[in-house]
Amino acid sequence: QNVTQTVEEEKPEPPTVQEIKQKIEKYNAKVTNCLLMKLNDDGTYTGFIKVHLKLRRPVTVPAGIRPQSIYDALKEVNLAEMTDKRTSFYLPLDAIKQLHISSTTTVSEVIQGLLKKFMVVDNPQKFALFKEMRKDGQVLFQKLPLTEYPLYLRLLAGPDTDALSFVLKENETGEVEWDAFSIPELQNFLMILDKEEKDKIQQVHKKYERFKQRLQQTLKEARGKPG
Repeated sequence: QNVTQTVEEEKPEPPTVQEIKQKIEKYNAKVTNCLLMKLNDDGTYTGFIKVHLKLRRPVTVPAGIRPQSIYDALKEVNLAEMTDKRTSFYLPLDAIKQLHISSTTTVSEVIQGLLKKFMVVDNPQKFALFKEMRKDGQVLFQKLPLTEYPLYLRLLAGPDTDALSFVLKENETGEVEWDAFSIPELQNFLMILDKEEKDKIQQVHKKYERFKQRLQQTLKEARGKPG
């Protein structure tokens, strides 16, 4: 059962550098995949988080864009800005992205970084980062404020993803705000929905056609048997 929590949690006092150091040592002692956290001289620290992408609606990306090369990455070339052509498609629901971030990286920056890595050109405000927790057989989701620091939450929870994981979802505010989408995006959505509708109709037709054939075969066999 999935439950979304909307109540804001009270934030404790910021920890001292010594407390952070102790937490990092305790965290690293539990790590089994070499994804350690590292404390910097200025009191900040770096580490890794994994984000599950659970997007139910299609995203907009540049059409016909070539994959980003190492040269582009080093030069910070934004391929998405090099074409005006756009297309929409669904990201796999089981997609997971690992990010190396700092303790000063906010939720807003994580969302923007994820969209950039997948070359998604949609407005970042259409998306939200949630923390997912499992408790008493329930899966609890809580939307994170844009100013929250995901790496600090990871540090507090430890490396176990069952205790805490991050999920990128649509920024639900009740009804879908269709005004936030451009006309080409809306047209692409209609095309995708039309295709899905036709596929569903075809599946239903095939299902009942098979049922009809089996029923006819059963009746034929029953008529051939003595009363």
